[in-house]
Parts: sequence; C-alpha cells; structure tokens
Amino acid sequence: MKLFLLAVLQSVLLAASQVLLKIALRDLPTFAWTWDYWRQLLLSLPFFLTGVSFAAASLLWLYIIRHYPFSMAYPLVSLSYVFGMLAALWVFHETVSAASWIGLLLILSGCWLIAAR
Repeated sequence: MKLFLLAVLQSVLLAASQVLLKIALRDLPTFAWTWDYWRQLLLSLPFFLTGVSFAAASLLWLYIIRHYPFSMAYPLVSLSYVFGMLAALWVFHETVSAASWIGLLLILSGCWLIAAR
C-alpha cells in the first residue's frame, strides 16, 4: 500500500508539471528564437513551478525505484495519465470521451492489481 501511495504522489507531481508547462506556454507569444521569448519563458512563474514539480517527482521516483521492485513501481507511473486526464477536464475544461473514461478505469484496475500483489 505504501508503494501505491508514493506512486500516486509521484504521478500527481508529474501531471502537475505538465499542466504547469502547458499554462506557461499558453501565456507566451508564438514561439520564436528570440531573447525576448526566452526571457519571458524563463521568468514565468508557471515555468519555474514546472521545474520544481518535475524535480520533486524525480526525487520521489529515485526513492521509489531504490526501495521497491521495478516490475511493480514502473507500471504505477501510468497513474500520471489518470491525473493528466482529470486536469484536462478540470483545469483546461476539455471534453473527455467515453472511450477515455474506459481507458482510465482500465489503467486504475491494472494499477490496483499490481499494487495488491
């Protein structure tokens, strides 16, 4: 159970980093190889938080793979897809199809089977 809870936290951090990155990029002008574009990106709070979130997820991942079997830990990373889809729904107000909900349930079922062994 501890592995599952750690994997949930790690997956939330991974999904949060991707959400923050999308927010940071959404708020920027069209991509350009200019100093002004890169300055705006590097000074963006959401972009900074992307790095913090990804770094925290990476540190937690180091702990997980050090203390748990890789065959159990690695499949649980797929929980980040669940949180990513929920973020698409709640943060970006995207429409989620029935097929996506079924896929989400299959991912959750697989993670539960792996964590319960």
